[in-house]
Amino acid sequence: MRENDAVNLSELLLLGQGSDLASERGVSCDGQLPPASDPDLVSRARAARKTLGSDVLILGHHYQRNEVIEFADITGDSFKLAQEAAKQSTVENIIFCGVHFMAESADILTSENQRIILPDLAAGCSMADMATANQVSKCWDELQSIGVSNSVIPVTYMNSSAAIKSFTGEHGGTICTSSNAKAAMEWAFTQGEKILFLPDQHLGRNTAVLSLGLTLDDCVLWNPWKPMGGLSEEQIKNAKVILWRGHCSVHGRFSIDSVNEIRNRVPGVQVLVHPECTHEVVSSADQVGSTEKIIQIVKASAAGSKWAIGTELNLVQRISQMNPDKEIYFLDKDICYCSTMNRIDLPHLVWAMESLVSGKVVNQIRVAPEVARYSKLALERMLAL
Repeated sequence: MRENDAVNLSELLLLGQGSDLASERGVSCDGQLPPASDPDLVSRARAARKTLGSDVLILGHHYQRNEVIEFADITGDSFKLAQEAAKQSTVENIIFCGVHFMAESADILTSENQRIILPDLAAGCSMADMATANQVSKCWDELQSIGVSNSVIPVTYMNSSAAIKSFTGEHGGTICTSSNAKAAMEWAFTQGEKILFLPDQHLGRNTAVLSLGLTLDDCVLWNPWKPMGGLSEEQIKNAKVILWRGHCSVHGRFSIDSVNEIRNRVPGVQVLVHPECTHEVVSSADQVGSTEKIIQIVKASAAGSKWAIGTELNLVQRISQMNPDKEIYFLDKDICYCSTMNRIDLPHLVWAMESLVSGKVVNQIRVAPEVARYSKLALERMLAL
């Protein structure tokens, strides 16, 4: 395999399951798992799930492994799953197979008699971790010091901690998803003159420029590790969008070289990427969409169509499996999964379920009431758009 080859998923459906083809083609970082220490792990999972019955709801994010998705009652993106948890008001225990900020959102939206369980507390999100409460508070203080905070409306991506969502709600802002970021930013401009977009710079930049018609010069990048974000007072006052210096470690790896390579090698291929990708990748793609939209676009496409997809590999593999009549390629030269999302594996899920069977609740996610109150306010503003 040439170093820059995007990978045809119809050839690599068994990646992560010990595929010999992966090693033959020299694919690196393929995420292969060792055999389960317990050969009866799947049967244990099925037995625990049957015993728990309607007393538990299992939510599985699109980026989860197939071994986890197999046991999910509902699959979807982070906000859809949090909403589904809230709808299932009679279910006391909800196992959220995702990452920490997703479980927090579910806890915020569900009732007090519901428990949100995260099978592995180490399943975090590098993007969410790039904006801490102290950093954002300091940023706001600095915006106040130059007299612009009153005209700034925070818009925070769903992929953020409860603390940042709470900050957003307290300061008159709203939450957004990758599919409604345009509507959220349009609303914010009716409330103020500037937007502080947290924590993903790429979604903020792509929405501002490609959806709202602003220019790259209208956007500035706030570096939380530098005084005044590394910006001059003039730059901040002239900016319309202040982008936080955060990004997704998975979507940030796709490059314009990958796009050019696959176009040259596969005639007629369509490039489909997530808006968390860099501006140059999104600008050069044929279509852009959230995880749900990516699934829908490929499903609705004609048989025989060719797609190079830039998003997390577990989802791309699953799309390939669901669309055997199409050619699906992964838009990267290396095969890597989201390392934190993949911390939720079958052993952790079995442990969480068997613990519930024995009457023990493990890894319950709780958001402090005051944090939850302002976070919910920000989420409700989004739902009202």
